[in-house]
Amino acid sequence: MRNVAFPEIRESLKGRKRVLVASHLRPDADAYGSTIAAALWLASEGHEVTAWNADGMLSKFSFLPSSEIVKSPSAIPVSFDAVLSLDTSVKNRLGSVIDSIEGAPLWICIDHHKSNDGYADLNLIDSSRPATGQILAESFLESGITITPEMATNLFAAISTDTGSFRYEGTTDRTYDVAAELIRRGVNVAELSRSLYESQPRRRLELLKLALVNSRFDCDDQVASFSLTLQDVAKLGVIPEDNEGIIDHLRSVEGVKVAAFFEELPGEMVRLSLRSKDASFDACALCMKFGGGGHAMASGARIKGDFTQVQEMVLNAICDDLHKD
Repeated sequence: MRNVAFPEIRESLKGRKRVLVASHLRPDADAYGSTIAAALWLASEGHEVTAWNADGMLSKFSFLPSSEIVKSPSAIPVSFDAVLSLDTSVKNRLGSVIDSIEGAPLWICIDHHKSNDGYADLNLIDSSRPATGQILAESFLESGITITPEMATNLFAAISTDTGSFRYEGTTDRTYDVAAELIRRGVNVAELSRSLYESQPRRRLELLKLALVNSRFDCDDQVASFSLTLQDVAKLGVIPEDNEGIIDHLRSVEGVKVAAFFEELPGEMVRLSLRSKDASFDACALCMKFGGGGHAMASGARIKGDFTQVQEMVLNAICDDLHKD
């Protein structure tokens, strides 16, 4: 359980033929982009590479170059020499991937979440970077690894989305430098941006309408929240990937410091997504109180309990933290 630099990770993989690359449940573009880019890099170095995600490849990200290499985990456990976990702060966030791994491979983790507990044998964790894709891009550039147009596009997608199109805190001059270098390596920014931000299904618009109509404001209008019940999901026909980004519309309201999204899951479970507008509220610290984690301004948790009661408990905790100041 050591924090290491990328050259040590690269060296540790020498002689390890079969390598699995995996990322977290409910994957975003950073998870997928990092996975695909890392898989392409490893294949170029002669490894037999498998790329898994518990959710397989979501259709909304299937435009990413070489997206077809990301598969659902095998139903029968498979043996690997090494596992590279990306953008995953807690091991169990890999979901069913874990059950499909046989034996005791070398575990490596590359991640940017400050809540990462260092669960791997070798860890490269840098929470100063706004995306795991940036960590990989910098590592490849510094190590002289050839970044193909396919790799560059995946890494750019990872960085663009996790920085809110280069708007969030944590975006630095280095982020722009890396993005520019990826463009030089073959990224078509206009085409990629259309696929990322301007190709939403109609059902997502219906979900947004529901969120805007049913949004709730608490704590002197500093906290905006929206809840999605199982009944809503059935009525609208939405799928989990449609939820991505809805919370940002609530956070954008003037005066709102914190936005929360509550999603009812089967078995009396609630998925919480939390976003803060600036560094004055630590979303990660609050989510860690409920067994979750993530970034200072974007975090989440899964909480056992009655849907309404969990909402009230979390909203009260948010207001208590805001009033500490």
